[in-house]
Amino acid sequence: MLEEYLRYLQYEKNYSSRTVSSYRKDINQFTAYYSRINNSTDISKAEIDDIRLWIAELISVNKITSRSVCRKLSSMKSFYKFLLQKNIIDSSPVDVVAPKIIKSLPVFFTEKDINLLGTDEILPDDSFETARNALMIEIFYQTGIRRMELIELKISDIDFERKTIKVLGKRRKERFVPFGEALENQIKHYLSIRQKRITTDNDYLFVTKHGRQLYDKAVYNIVTRELGSITTKTKHSPHTLRHTFATTMLDNGADLNSIKELLGHSSLAATQVYTHTSFKELQKLYQNTHPRAN
Repeated sequence: MLEEYLRYLQYEKNYSSRTVSSYRKDINQFTAYYSRINNSTDISKAEIDDIRLWIAELISVNKITSRSVCRKLSSMKSFYKFLLQKNIIDSSPVDVVAPKIIKSLPVFFTEKDINLLGTDEILPDDSFETARNALMIEIFYQTGIRRMELIELKISDIDFERKTIKVLGKRRKERFVPFGEALENQIKHYLSIRQKRITTDNDYLFVTKHGRQLYDKAVYNIVTRELGSITTKTKHSPHTLRHTFATTMLDNGADLNSIKELLGHSSLAATQVYTHTSFKELQKLYQNTHPRAN
């Protein structure tokens, strides 16, 4: 039944392979717990107390964060809803109050921070990997796309005439993100180096030195290494650049609805967190500049 459910997520709900993998992992984790406690892997017979005790163990023993626990509960709730629709169970055991998530403000970089990287100043004689890594960071910074969206980018997704990139977002929803002349020149420069260096027929924009599609961990490692050279902040992942993009847009006058569309958010609520970040910076600016602020 699990495999049927995962196929439903992938082909009917259009969830990404990464999301489907996360659901599989969560359900398998609960199945392993249920088997250990009840000597059975048939989680269709699970009860409310089984879910509650599992959550308690995740928090107290495994030290799982509230956010991760909520995600796991969401996975289980969705799975049991599927079993209900198939008339396999009469009621869902996921009747548990989710732990409160402590929301932290997004970490972001200033324009001065990004300029220290010099990723927009690629020389003609730079290596393939140097040009590739610099372009990755610039695309993250200038478009705000997600890590998996960047990995899935294809050369054919770039429209130089309209200066837009077609991005395949969550649930395989397409959106078009604009880019400027500076990024256009950098993409073309990278492509010229890529054409000379990579001989395999691969349409993915970002590839390894052997011509294979760049993978998730490699992108994360490259970005964190580059950003780590300019900051002491604990968070400097590709997602930090997404936060930086949104905050920069908002600080320079973009409205929330426009930022929502560019980020590919399904609701405005997810975008509104950036208003708190900008207001915090505004308070800081006031405290530092107004003579009677203190």
